[in-house]
Amino acid sequence: MKIGVLALQGAFARHAAVLSAVGAAPLEVRHAGDLAQVDALVVPGGESTTMSMLLEASGLREPLEERLAGGLAVLGTCAGMILLAAEVLDGRLDQRPLGAIDLGVRRNGYGRQVDSFETEVAVEEIGAPFHGVFIRAPLVERVGPGVEVLAEVDGHAVLCREGNVLVSSFHPELAGDDRIHRWFVESAAAGPDPVPEG
Repeated sequence: MKIGVLALQGAFARHAAVLSAVGAAPLEVRHAGDLAQVDALVVPGGESTTMSMLLEASGLREPLEERLAGGLAVLGTCAGMILLAAEVLDGRLDQRPLGAIDLGVRRNGYGRQVDSFETEVAVEEIGAPFHGVFIRAPLVERVGPGVEVLAEVDGHAVLCREGNVLVSSFHPELAGDDRIHRWFVESAAAGPDPVPEG
């Protein structure tokens, strides 16, 4: 599969390396033409307000909204979670999230850079606990009714899924463990779960 990595700002190179390691073909996405070529997308960590502005300046926002509405599988980590959320509780007034997953998140909700931390995160879908690296991480303060919480830390959701959208507060690309990327790629290849009839 050709997996795009949004490469406007942030830790996109680390994601591309992990995607290569699990057998995907990563493509750095900077323009609408790049986005049109990919089967799924990773939105990396970085600075969410800067990334939001660059989405507008690059002309990527509208094509990305269209692909997301069409069911594009996407993994958003840290700032990627903020960009994909429905609501950013303390964002800039001109910051418009993409609304791809029904979450309300607070930027830097766990504190500043000095408050960054690492902890084991229990993720049933991938087996053994995953080493979570939290760097100026967003805090999930509201979870919509259609969102599945896949992992929590201290009672707060840190890994969530709604349809084809998977988001994490932490940085799986920094863990030295490719299981979340592998799971995302395999899920994207399988396609969305069928909608039950009735």
